[in-house]
Amino acid sequence: MKEITEEILERLERSRKPIICNVSARHMHLTQEVLEILFGPGYKLRKLRDLVQPGEFASREKVTIVGPKGKIEKVRVLGPTRKYCQVEVSRTDCYVLGVQAPVRDSGDIKGSAPIKVIGPYGEVDLKEGLIVARRHIHMTPEDAEEFKVKDKQLVRIYIPTNGRSVILEDTLIRVSPKYALECHIDTDEANSADFKSGGYVYIV
Repeated sequence: MKEITEEILERLERSRKPIICNVSARHMHLTQEVLEILFGPGYKLRKLRDLVQPGEFASREKVTIVGPKGKIEKVRVLGPTRKYCQVEVSRTDCYVLGVQAPVRDSGDIKGSAPIKVIGPYGEVDLKEGLIVARRHIHMTPEDAEEFKVKDKQLVRIYIPTNGRSVILEDTLIRVSPKYALECHIDTDEANSADFKSGGYVYIV
């Protein structure tokens, strides 16, 4: 593996295309069936704001998740509804809940950790669905060609910050014509670099 020197990092910032990066705080995706269990029959998500990825949005709805050791309130539900339920948390959240959630790609929930979810109308015990999401970069096929990467490839990203710059390995590339160019890291990763949403990262 090529050694990453200060000279290389400086050259990256001068010549490579930056990628906007947003911090993905704990959140949940729901099926319509479970949404109605938690919020009531016929319930529909209410959009709070659009997200960078086309068609996705943060809703006004929030739930409480409960583990063997503790609970976390006000977990944001993202829309639209999906074909599966998925709760994405940080490793620190796992310590609060008392669970051992695996690091997984989004959608890979088979055999993941169980979690109880409580809404204002009802509650549900999910047998699986709790994960720590692998950090990743969304991009179009055109972006992938420009960056010379492929779908499912793992890359290193450089996060330049004031005094706490970091390089993170094992960052997943996700390619689809439906995506917009955007990197996602979780709150633990962001805090380690003193990084805020809306900053930029570079593929090394």
